[in-house]
Amino acid sequence: MRTFINIFLLYFLIISFSVQAFPIPNNNKITYEIVRKNKVIGLHEIFFNENNGNLNIETKIEIEVKAFFLTVYKFSHNSKEVWKNGEFLRIDGYTDFEDEREYFIKAEVKDNLILASGMDGDLKLDKNIIPSNFWNKDVMYQEEIFDTQKGVVRKLKVEEAGIETIIINNKNIECSKFLLNASKNPKDKANFPQYTLWYSINNELMKFKFKSTKDNKVIEIIRKE
Repeated sequence: MRTFINIFLLYFLIISFSVQAFPIPNNNKITYEIVRKNKVIGLHEIFFNENNGNLNIETKIEIEVKAFFLTVYKFSHNSKEVWKNGEFLRIDGYTDFEDEREYFIKAEVKDNLILASGMDGDLKLDKNIIPSNFWNKDVMYQEEIFDTQKGVVRKLKVEEAGIETIIINNKNIECSKFLLNASKNPKDKANFPQYTLWYSINNELMKFKFKSTKDNKVIEIIRKE
């Protein structure tokens, strides 16, 4: 069970959005399957809603891992964000790891700052720092980001790895490939592994993966719709 906990702690660095870097899907929804050892163990769904000039984004993630018909790990996450004219306004998020760790995070733009709270308590951040959701390709060009799963700032080192064609939903998709490393917070239980990410020519995140630091198994997050 500890292995699964560490696996998904590493995965859910990616819970927030920047709306300038990608087109909103026609059906206002994005779905990824979370795959481990060729088995789908969860879904990551994102919903979009425009209202009174604001873009509201809700992220829902549910994971359940079973062994011998018994549930050995469950994970859930929900976050709600508000954007306007391509600018981030605020986020509220909650994550439950089922091992007595719960994370409540908040961030809001006020007085030319981002006032945030999370694992490191209250923070005052540069208003230009962006949330850590990898769907936003702009993350690949930042030196630091706000981790909206834990509410901390992480430094990034990203390498462009060329163009590669991958198969998504039985289609060949030409993608830009990136390798990303994020810094470890002193309160983290494990280092972050290297992530490999693929973005389509439309700047949409099609797939990413990493290896568990505990059992070296590959976790893939793959676009379905």
